[in-house]
Amino acid sequence: MRRFFRWLLVPVPFSYIWRSLWARRLTTALTLGGLALVVFVFAGVLMLAQGLETTLVDTGSPDNAIVLRRAAGSELVSQIDRGTASILETQPEVAPAKDGRPLLSREVLVVINLYKKTTGGMSNVSVRGVSPQAFELRPGVRIVQGKPFQFGTHEIVVGKNIADRFRGVTLGAELGFGGDRWTVVGIADAGGTGFDSEIWGDADQLMQAFGRPVYSSATFRLRDAGTFDAVKARLQADPRSQSLELKREREFYREQSQAMAKFIKILGLVVTTIFSVGAMIGAMITMYAAVASRVVEVGTLRALGFQRRSVLAAFLVESVLLAIAGGAAGVGLASLLSFARVSTLNFGSFSEIGFGFALSPGVITRALIFAVVMGIVGGFLPAVRAARLNIVNALRAS
Repeated sequence: MRRFFRWLLVPVPFSYIWRSLWARRLTTALTLGGLALVVFVFAGVLMLAQGLETTLVDTGSPDNAIVLRRAAGSELVSQIDRGTASILETQPEVAPAKDGRPLLSREVLVVINLYKKTTGGMSNVSVRGVSPQAFELRPGVRIVQGKPFQFGTHEIVVGKNIADRFRGVTLGAELGFGGDRWTVVGIADAGGTGFDSEIWGDADQLMQAFGRPVYSSATFRLRDAGTFDAVKARLQADPRSQSLELKREREFYREQSQAMAKFIKILGLVVTTIFSVGAMIGAMITMYAAVASRVVEVGTLRALGFQRRSVLAAFLVESVLLAIAGGAAGVGLASLLSFARVSTLNFGSFSEIGFGFALSPGVITRALIFAVVMGIVGGFLPAVRAARLNIVNALRAS
């Protein structure tokens, strides 16, 4: 082991490595730029997937549980009848609301089409019918303009992302869907979660308009988060509710994000791989040019007693330093994406969801590791060439 670490030591002075990089300022800058752009794309893809996952996961609360039909992959294909919803309200683990009733929201989810402001094209939008306890159940959803809708009416509240991105969705506007007219009375801010991309209204009114006799799901607050397993076991043992599946709300929304996040990562990695090959080739060409222009220097180093592995390590360190600097620049550029928001189709609900790029320590770490790998791969062969130069021939090149 000690021999291994001794082999890794670089006796060549670091000042020599730094001066060689500074002497080739133009090629160094071009190589840095290429590496930075590749890392920028790589980090941007990771931030995009992280932003989508964070948006959906944060939609759920660790104290809430959601009930769907067993084997239903999403709320769109789930069905819960009124009798079963009433059974859920009688469970002792359900926390009470301020008015003493069970803090449970019977909900129905449907999808409508609205015109986007930017392209003028149509896109799917989720409309969620909720019970009166919904706002207390999800305190992160706040009305920032207008007022909450009144139950028993055709009033609706739209999420901030819907109001920003879709045409005609303003306070006082009327939207036509489900064969009825619905008045926008409020705009809600859900703190960047998935609810920002939904329209809320009275569940019973929406069920009547869309001809749906059953709910899509039921969400309730647990008295104690630790009682989740107890209520789940009771529901599974009750013949009246054996067709239901209970999940923690946060875990449910994490599952909803996996398919889309995986798709973004795979697509982005394919593009990044293509770019990274070009960047590594560029770094390799730069290092080969550096070796060719410094043949005499290498010969002098060898004549002064530096071993082949020391020369190899010195050139490899140059390449890694370039990669680290390029990676840091790429991550810095990618951090600017944090101010941008995009929207895409959520595979779970088949409707549009808005989210932002999320820069996390994990994204930074993976981006820098990716940069270092590019530096090692791109600089290894030129470093081997430098280490194998013959001392006599190198000195004769002068």
